[in-house]
Amino acid sequence: MNVPADAVLDSVATGSYYAPHDVLGLHGHADGGWVIRARRPLARTVTALLPDGERVPLAHLRGGIWEGTTDTAPASYTLEATYDDGLSYTSDDPYRHLPTVGELDLHLIREGRHEELWRVLGARVHRFDGVSGVSFSVWAPNARAVRVIGDFNSWDGQGHSMRSLGSSGVWEIFVPELGVGTRYKFELLTQAGPWITKADPMAQCAEVPPSTASIVTESTFEWMDAAWLGQRGSRSPSDQPMSVYEMHFGSWRPGLTYREAADPLIDYLTEQGFTHVEFLPLAEHPFGGSWGYQVTGYYAATSRFGSPDDLRYLIDRLHQAGIGVIMDWVPGHFPKDAFALARFDGDALYEHPDPRRGEHEDWGTLIFDYGRNEVRNFLVANALFWFEEFHVDGLRVDAVASMLYLDYSREPGRWEPNIYGGRENLEAISFLQEVNATAYKRYPGIAMIAEESTSYPGVTAPTSAGGLGFGLKWNMGWMNDSLEYIKRDPMYRSYHEGELSFSFVYAFSENYLLPISHDEVVHGKGSLFTRMPGDHWQKLANMRAFLAYMWGHPGKQLLFMGQEFGQMSEWSESRPLDWWLLDQPAHRELHDFVGALNRVYRAHAPLWSRDRDASAFTRLGAPHWNPSVIAFARRDHHGNTVAIIGNFSGTPLYDFSLDLGASGTWTEILNTDAREYGGSGVGNLGSVHADDAGCARMTLPPLGVLWLSHSAGS
Repeated sequence: MNVPADAVLDSVATGSYYAPHDVLGLHGHADGGWVIRARRPLARTVTALLPDGERVPLAHLRGGIWEGTTDTAPASYTLEATYDDGLSYTSDDPYRHLPTVGELDLHLIREGRHEELWRVLGARVHRFDGVSGVSFSVWAPNARAVRVIGDFNSWDGQGHSMRSLGSSGVWEIFVPELGVGTRYKFELLTQAGPWITKADPMAQCAEVPPSTASIVTESTFEWMDAAWLGQRGSRSPSDQPMSVYEMHFGSWRPGLTYREAADPLIDYLTEQGFTHVEFLPLAEHPFGGSWGYQVTGYYAATSRFGSPDDLRYLIDRLHQAGIGVIMDWVPGHFPKDAFALARFDGDALYEHPDPRRGEHEDWGTLIFDYGRNEVRNFLVANALFWFEEFHVDGLRVDAVASMLYLDYSREPGRWEPNIYGGRENLEAISFLQEVNATAYKRYPGIAMIAEESTSYPGVTAPTSAGGLGFGLKWNMGWMNDSLEYIKRDPMYRSYHEGELSFSFVYAFSENYLLPISHDEVVHGKGSLFTRMPGDHWQKLANMRAFLAYMWGHPGKQLLFMGQEFGQMSEWSESRPLDWWLLDQPAHRELHDFVGALNRVYRAHAPLWSRDRDASAFTRLGAPHWNPSVIAFARRDHHGNTVAIIGNFSGTPLYDFSLDLGASGTWTEILNTDAREYGGSGVGNLGSVHADDAGCARMTLPPLGVLWLSHSAGS
């Protein structure tokens, strides 16, 4: 190898050369022997120290680049540099090391098929042959040069320029002697000319906002949830009970870390009987007011509440307590923050370059380019990352409708049709099918849950049949209709019975989850409690009746925190829940009711084992029809039945006749009007009897719901 041209040396000296390893490090000499080159600006002398004790003096070439020769290729070497102040520093040379990203990895990245992308991109601690350090790699195909900056080089990247790994668009460097805790970013030389500074898209840890540096991390956590994972993999969530407690971590009990939250959260969820907890997004995000829905660090658990291993501890503890964990996931858009994904290497990279497809004008965010292999891979691997590295049991996918339609929230002329002239985003649909199919293939028993607000067909149909492949879909139609009904004065509800029963028409068209989520208790909507009509007692009675109807309805359930005890004020992420309400007997009774509701629900398979099976569901009405009474029955695989009977009028109904469909004793397993829950105590003394024709006479409490259980053959 001859001496590089002056222009190349100058580019290497400033850290702006695309292939610094071709110049620096160890190379064969054109005249035989080996040449060692190093960048040590301002040094007085530079010497290469070989393992056999040989000292190879290097001579200064240009701009802080030094060169020396040796007859044999050393297995390794270190560099000793002295300076005018008399100080001497000896260190390993990053440029003597081979790439830490293999050819197969690069091929899979180009193809968009690397299912464990986090293992090859980002910052990873490497240990080999007595050397320990950090491998940095980043995808930036439009950059002219890339440097890594951080604490270790005083945020001056000229001495740590990365090499281009060809057509893959990946840049890489191994920096010896670095480790966990190192703060870093990437500097990228754009095609337009200026250098820009970016956080690592693949970083697995980041500084607490508003600071934005990425942090090298390495998990040392030892999981103890093997039994949970084994059990999860042997069954499907669709035929298991699922009642989800949705929570915003930072405002549930402000000030708690991931580890500190483990005990109180487990105690509370166990007391309340929820099967799962769903966290609003915990991926790193700069603005807390976004509730986590504007993500900048897709692979980094937010550092606001502790380290990634602290979050692993919380999830592990929840699993050991028998509680599943669902994470909110946001692949539909990302913010425009300059330090993050937006125009990452100076050009549109993660976002679609056409603003008609690449920008949410209403939200002020950017849309991923789902048709680009590497971008699709980034997102698919991210979903797998949360399952693999954090053992989550499900991902609730945010804003799916915004991904499915090219004209979503756009005026005519502000969107571009697909290749067939339609409004469907074919690339996004393909991405959703891929992420769902891949997740279910690798992690049986998990749940991919779509927040999808339209009537798009086949959201939970398998991808093999052309569906999107989700396991569950939020039933937004049920949510809107039922909330509209329950807010009405009971005097007028008889004219709007369809708002509560229309969902039965389509309840079995998808695998549904019924949500009363955070979106329903913000932005001036008030809380669930304040939506109820009447005085304080009536509001609580309506809440109990509504929740019992919801839990009895086909589908799984989700309830946002605070609604389980009747929070009166609208939720805000900036303050804690109104836990003081639990000191009020009426709200404590609602809290206790929700716990009983969950326990009875879990104990009776008719309420959850055949959620998608229309043949396991029957509307009840004759012979005594009343439009304020909603009654239906659910059956399990063994013929056991639970009847759900709701009287949403404000007066009790005595001697009410209802054809339950089976004779014998029907046991009252839940009465929302029971005195222990704050009700008036109207009921049937624990049971009703159906005659040989299956007809029973009963008392229905005001603003109340009964659950009656009948065993097969009884």
